[in-house]
Amino acid sequence: MANINELQIALDLLEKEKGIDKEYMLDALKTALIHAYKRNYKDECENIEINISDSGNVKVIASKIVVEDFDEQFGPDDNQILLNDAKEYKAKAKIGDTIKIEIAPKDFGRIAAQTGKQIILQKLREAERERILEEFSIKSSDIITATVRRFEKVVPRPTDDKPAKPQPVKINVILDIGKAEATMTSREQVKGENYTINDKLKVLVLDVRNSPRGPHILVSRAHADLVRRLFEREVPEIADGILEIKSVAREAGVRSKIAVFSNDPNIDPVGSCVGNRGSRVNAVVEELWGEKVDIVKYSDDPTEYLTAAISPAKVSKVIVSEEWETLGKKEATVVVDDSQLSLAIGKEGLNARLAAKLTGWKIDIKSTSQYEISE
Repeated sequence: MANINELQIALDLLEKEKGIDKEYMLDALKTALIHAYKRNYKDECENIEINISDSGNVKVIASKIVVEDFDEQFGPDDNQILLNDAKEYKAKAKIGDTIKIEIAPKDFGRIAAQTGKQIILQKLREAERERILEEFSIKSSDIITATVRRFEKVVPRPTDDKPAKPQPVKINVILDIGKAEATMTSREQVKGENYTINDKLKVLVLDVRNSPRGPHILVSRAHADLVRRLFEREVPEIADGILEIKSVAREAGVRSKIAVFSNDPNIDPVGSCVGNRGSRVNAVVEELWGEKVDIVKYSDDPTEYLTAAISPAKVSKVIVSEEWETLGKKEATVVVDDSQLSLAIGKEGLNARLAAKLTGWKIDIKSTSQYEISE
């Protein structure tokens, strides 16, 4: 009753070029056409189905109950057909049978064509959204290259009746990542990094969500795992499983520490991560826009691990908590020469904080003279 051959051609193209299953699209189209029929022909038969042939011919098929006289128990009269009329379609029809009859509502061909176009556009958008979600879900927690496209001010939400306190303006960076855009919130940006339009950035994919407006992809330059992933890219021994990154501590834009371990006693984990003449670590530092990175050797021995974590300061002695082995209480005193104290603590306590984050130990750093007085 209606030919939508152009839509069939479109469905074939979508299947080939976009990978959208033709049968899936046809099922969606049939469902939409049934809704369109019931919306536009409320007084017609309710029990209908849609058939679409390979040539694109659309038929509306009504299911009717064969009755001797119209009976309310079988619903509206349009859902019923008298026995004599039914025999025109099915010679052996009898009372109580359900027979299927093609009907041809006025203007339904035009409605079918319009509905078909709408469904194709809708399913195309949905498929593209799902494809993007699938692609970036695989890349979640991985690094991608993105291009800065624009900046968006974050308007603070109004509070209660109290006058709003002035707040610093927050700017989200909107990044082009190919088929979609990603957002880097002010929290995930590195303090001191100034981004400009068309800048190419390595970013870490934090989260991929579906929203009414499409895929919402959150990325970061400040997350500690960015450092981890950069080293995994630069050091083949990590990808091969010979080396392991046991821990990462980071104060974005300032300094990071990573603890590495070698599963092969013949391979130096620190030297492998540094690379020939510093080539590997320098490549990471370049991607971090100059952020300093300390590489330390991981050890199951707390004394060795804490000594390495405090570097570049030289450690004289490590006293771990007496309850460490029995209760697992991770507390230790690290003693350094008086001349090494400021280096061990670091500017504004940076080195000490990073060492504590890296090891998971509560560290009390003392100079030799301070330790002798306390003893």
